[in-house]
Amino acid sequence: MRIQVKVIPGASKDQIVEYRDNILKVKVASPPQDGKANKRLINFLSKVFNIKKKDINIVKGEKSRNKLLDININEKLFFDIISQK
Repeated sequence: MRIQVKVIPGASKDQIVEYRDNILKVKVASPPQDGKANKRLINFLSKVFNIKKKDINIVKGEKSRNKLLDININEKLFFDIISQK
Protein backbone atom coordinates (compact mmCIF):
# COMPACT_ATOMS: atom_id res chain seq x y z
CA MET A 1 0.00 0.00 0.00
CA ARG A 2 1.27 3.47 -0.79
CA ILE A 3 0.84 6.31 1.66
CA GLN A 4 1.84 9.93 1.75
CA VAL A 5 3.86 10.91 4.80
CA LYS A 6 4.85 14.32 6.13
CA VAL A 7 7.95 13.96 8.30
CA ILE A 8 8.85 16.43 11.04
CA PRO A 9 12.52 15.81 11.90
CA GLY A 10 14.32 16.92 15.07
CA ALA A 11 11.41 16.17 17.42
CA SER A 12 11.88 15.20 21.06
CA LYS A 13 10.49 11.72 20.37
CA ASP A 14 9.19 9.56 17.54
CA GLN A 15 5.43 9.67 17.22
CA ILE A 16 2.52 9.60 14.83
CA VAL A 17 0.87 12.99 15.04
CA GLU A 18 -2.20 12.43 12.89
CA TYR A 19 -3.66 10.92 9.75
CA ARG A 20 -5.70 13.47 7.88
CA ASP A 21 -6.53 14.05 4.21
CA ASN A 22 -4.70 10.80 3.32
CA ILE A 23 -1.43 12.10 4.79
CA LEU A 24 0.29 10.47 7.75
CA LYS A 25 2.11 13.08 9.83
CA VAL A 26 5.07 11.64 11.76
CA LYS A 27 7.61 13.25 14.11
CA VAL A 28 11.06 11.68 14.29
CA ALA A 29 13.84 12.38 16.78
CA SER A 30 16.63 12.57 14.21
CA PRO A 31 17.93 15.53 12.24
CA PRO A 32 17.37 15.78 8.48
CA GLN A 33 21.04 15.12 7.73
CA ASP A 34 22.67 12.29 5.80
CA GLY A 35 19.44 10.29 5.64
CA LYS A 36 19.20 9.95 9.44
CA ALA A 37 15.57 11.07 9.57
CA ASN A 38 14.64 8.65 6.77
CA LYS A 39 16.28 5.74 8.58
CA ARG A 40 14.59 6.72 11.83
CA LEU A 41 11.22 7.00 10.06
CA ILE A 42 11.52 3.52 8.56
CA ASN A 43 12.71 2.06 11.87
CA PHE A 44 9.85 3.71 13.78
CA LEU A 45 7.13 2.72 11.32
CA SER A 46 8.39 -0.86 11.20
CA LYS A 47 7.90 -1.05 14.98
CA VAL A 48 4.49 0.64 14.88
CA PHE A 49 3.18 -1.72 12.19
CA ASN A 50 5.16 -4.74 13.43
CA ILE A 51 6.74 -5.38 10.03
CA LYS A 52 10.31 -5.69 8.77
CA LYS A 53 12.21 -2.57 7.77
CA LYS A 54 12.70 -4.01 4.28
CA ASP A 55 8.90 -3.92 3.88
CA ILE A 56 8.96 -0.10 3.89
CA ASN A 57 10.40 1.77 0.91
CA ILE A 58 10.61 5.46 0.11
CA VAL A 59 9.23 5.75 -3.41
CA LYS A 60 9.47 9.54 -3.65
CA GLY A 61 10.82 12.32 -1.45
CA GLU A 62 14.17 11.02 -0.17
CA LYS A 63 15.29 14.61 0.48
CA SER A 64 11.93 16.13 1.27
CA ARG A 65 9.66 16.22 4.30
CA ASN A 66 6.83 15.07 2.05
CA LYS A 67 7.32 11.43 1.09
CA LEU A 68 5.52 8.66 -0.70
CA LEU A 69 6.07 5.32 1.02
CA ASP A 70 5.35 1.83 -0.17
CA ILE A 71 4.48 -0.24 2.90
CA ASN A 72 3.89 -3.97 2.72
CA ILE A 73 0.86 -4.06 5.02
CA ASN A 74 -2.81 -4.93 4.73
CA GLU A 75 -4.89 -1.76 4.32
CA LYS A 76 -7.36 -2.77 7.05
CA LEU A 77 -4.52 -3.46 9.50
CA PHE A 78 -2.92 -0.11 8.63
CA PHE A 79 -6.09 1.81 9.45
CA ASP A 80 -6.73 -0.26 12.60
CA ILE A 81 -3.27 0.62 13.93
CA ILE A 82 -3.47 4.29 12.89
CA SER A 83 -6.86 4.71 14.56
CA GLN A 84 -5.31 3.60 17.88
CA LYS A 85 -2.56 6.25 17.74
